[in-house]
Amino acid sequence: MQLDFTGLKVVVTGGVNGIGRAISQAFLSSGASVWIFDLPTTSPAESAAAFGAHGCAADVTEPKSLELALVQSGDPDVMIVNAGVCTASPFDSTSADVWDRTVAVNLTGAFYTMQIAAQRMKSLGRGTIVVTASTNSFDGEPNLSAYNATKAGLLGLVHTAAGELGPYGIRVNAVCPGLIRTRLNTAQFNDKNSLAAYLSHIPLGRGGTPEEVANAVVFLASDCASYITGATLFVDGGQMGSKFGVWPQQDVVFDGERWVKHE
Repeated sequence: MQLDFTGLKVVVTGGVNGIGRAISQAFLSSGASVWIFDLPTTSPAESAAAFGAHGCAADVTEPKSLELALVQSGDPDVMIVNAGVCTASPFDSTSADVWDRTVAVNLTGAFYTMQIAAQRMKSLGRGTIVVTASTNSFDGEPNLSAYNATKAGLLGLVHTAAGELGPYGIRVNAVCPGLIRTRLNTAQFNDKNSLAAYLSHIPLGRGGTPEEVANAVVFLASDCASYITGATLFVDGGQMGSKFGVWPQQDVVFDGERWVKHE
């Protein structure tokens, strides 16, 4: 089984850092021509050039900005809807600004990106869209009401778009990462006591890497997933499939990074 994107154009929103960057690099390694769309403050052209991709400034909350970026990149064969923000705040004190910004980027921005990509893909009679959702699309993690709501909303977009776009040869799927080690959650990974408690609920006993999410995204975008649309793929170490903690037992130990069995 080979994942070959030679001759295909892939656009990744929010591709400068973290999961988006890993996705961009994975597609590049698979032969694709990769374009990163990100905010001007992230210097997307320079960041992309550092590993052989292309970059363009774009704000997913502004359809005109996306349109102009696609004029520069050209029509995508694959659109990765990855741009997102996350601000922690208790439910009863989440401000209107936090709510509005989170919805604007994570949900409305995703809608604009999917819609504009679909319009171009329909004329080609083919295309693939993969959305970065979250395990938070399904659960209500405390202090993340805006984030949780937008990630749940993404699955509604995925299901609807998959149904409407399938007759045009366009597939739409989502990945739902769990706890992934990125620059945004360094503090969580550095707090070994709370990390041990959190990871005790993950059957694989550890957090994931951006590269592991990227592998799932590339699969869903590839011909190897040619009969998959409207689907959600968890990349969470089994967390959503396990109701209770599975690790704290007499014959296991937390080594600072993961739970392991005693030899």
